[in-house]
Amino acid sequence: MPKRCSQWLYKYMSTLLTSADAKTTKGEPLGYLTGILYLAPANVSGFNVCPNATAGCAAACLYSAGRGKFTSVQTARIAKTRRFFASPKRFVSDLSKDIAALVRRADKKGLIPCVRLNGTSDLPWEKLKGDDGKTLMQAFPHLQFYDYTKSSERMTEFVNGDMPPNYHLTFSRSEKGGMGSVYAGILASGGSIASVVNIKRGNPLPAFSGSTQLVDGDEHDLRFLDPKGCIVGLRAKGDAIKDTSGFVLQVA
Repeated sequence: MPKRCSQWLYKYMSTLLTSADAKTTKGEPLGYLTGILYLAPANVSGFNVCPNATAGCAAACLYSAGRGKFTSVQTARIAKTRRFFASPKRFVSDLSKDIAALVRRADKKGLIPCVRLNGTSDLPWEKLKGDDGKTLMQAFPHLQFYDYTKSSERMTEFVNGDMPPNYHLTFSRSEKGGMGSVYAGILASGGSIASVVNIKRGNPLPAFSGSTQLVDGDEHDLRFLDPKGCIVGLRAKGDAIKDTSGFVLQVA
């Protein structure tokens, strides 16, 4: 491996949070600086970080979009994931240092910091503790955390008010059948559902049936700003454009 590449890889592995990609920069005009943790999804690393992933979700994962398509980035994300499983408590403690640095950087820029821990994973961060015995939500009680999840159990806890008050979840639709009542229950309880749609960038999202409010999820990634009980439309990117499983809604 070339020296310059190896130095970049080391730096990327050492810095757990990313705060300068297409997702995060969209939040800056709204006054927010976002840090996102990207791991290797599903069982790409040899460890499963997406226990509720369906076949369609795994195949269409954003792991293949943007910088994620580069081998060097994928290698670094695999290394981060293995680092987490080698010592979860130490990883959370190291991540806490990165979050503290993000908070300081946001303060210098006059922005509000926020953190998305499951950029390409679906881990229960509300239960994971560092060496100090605290979860990240407990360590940073005034910081907004947010994620997407395919876990109906975690989403139920969220809409029931059983998640940390500074942790917002959006449920992610899949191609799995028989989920109609689950979706309806989430929306009725004030939770939001994200759905990937195969439609060209720049074209308006399709209207969904019913009176549920539709939000364009590509305008920014700050899901905690969305109105309660809405559907979030996300345009297909990367390998998701070629999806035939039903995970991505096809628009004529």
